[in-house]
Amino acid sequence: MAFSLGRFGRPGALVRSDAIQRFLAFGALILIIVFFSIASPEFRQFDNAIGILIATAVVGVLALGETFVIITAGIDLSIGTVMTLSAVMTGVVVTNLGMPLPVGILAGIGTGGVVGLGNGLLVARLKLPPFIATLGTLNVARGLALVISGLAPIYFTSSPEFNNAFMGSLLGSIIPGFDIPNIVLVMFGAAIVAALVLGKTILGRYTYALGSNEEAARLSGVNVDAWKAGVYALGGLFAGLGGVMIAARVNSAQPSLGFGYELEAISAVVIGGTSLSGGEGSILGTVIGAFIISTLTNGLRIMSVPQEWQTVVTGVVVIFAVYLDILRRREQL
Repeated sequence: MAFSLGRFGRPGALVRSDAIQRFLAFGALILIIVFFSIASPEFRQFDNAIGILIATAVVGVLALGETFVIITAGIDLSIGTVMTLSAVMTGVVVTNLGMPLPVGILAGIGTGGVVGLGNGLLVARLKLPPFIATLGTLNVARGLALVISGLAPIYFTSSPEFNNAFMGSLLGSIIPGFDIPNIVLVMFGAAIVAALVLGKTILGRYTYALGSNEEAARLSGVNVDAWKAGVYALGGLFAGLGGVMIAARVNSAQPSLGFGYELEAISAVVIGGTSLSGGEGSILGTVIGAFIISTLTNGLRIMSVPQEWQTVVTGVVVIFAVYLDILRRREQL
């Protein structure tokens, strides 16, 4: 494949296709909001809007890291349990070891980065299929979270100073006159950082290059293994941040929480237009996809749709998004 936007830039046809997919996803989000606003007055309440933002925050941050991985034509199934392990490490460092809050947060994020790097080495160095490598890591992280926590939740109420600072910093609001929790601002801040990395750095360029034509990148002198490991490590850092955020949200480190979050994150990435075939995707599309997932779930719950049918609807939306990606790929051939 030739790169028409520079040595490792994104192909022009893919850029146009990606923009169309983002437009369609944004249009779908608006239609969902309008539909539920008409169908249920409760959906239009400000408190419900805040609830949607909070629900989007954690999944959105996980999806940011997943976007990089999927653009390389990979997959990371472990981000949900890595998030859990990171939350547990935050709780252990602060509550059990009595370390300061910043140390606990860094421990959580760092744990995610280390596990992500491990995923990258398994895929890049040992040449394991991403699906198998990260499926194994999913179980390893899940087991370690249970072992380290002693099979019991770690409640931050046992450390009042940490509890007040932690909850206040992430669930409080720094914007005067608005009740938007800081955890939502963290998600948007992380999205801005991710967009800059993907669009303005060499890591971002090589991320697209690996997904578009890995062999061409290798022949051009790119250290494919190192950059691929770096992409998975970055995904792990976002999972670690998600762990810190969910720990603040539930005011504890729950060792059994997190399983299934990876599916929501991957769904958000795919709905937002990132191709499972690699080489195409955007952070903006992922954020829109995350809002589609949380808004759809929230609206169905308000309308008293059973949980099992909510899952069915979400699955249908993901299948439709993947089918659109297939159609777009066919048009480009």
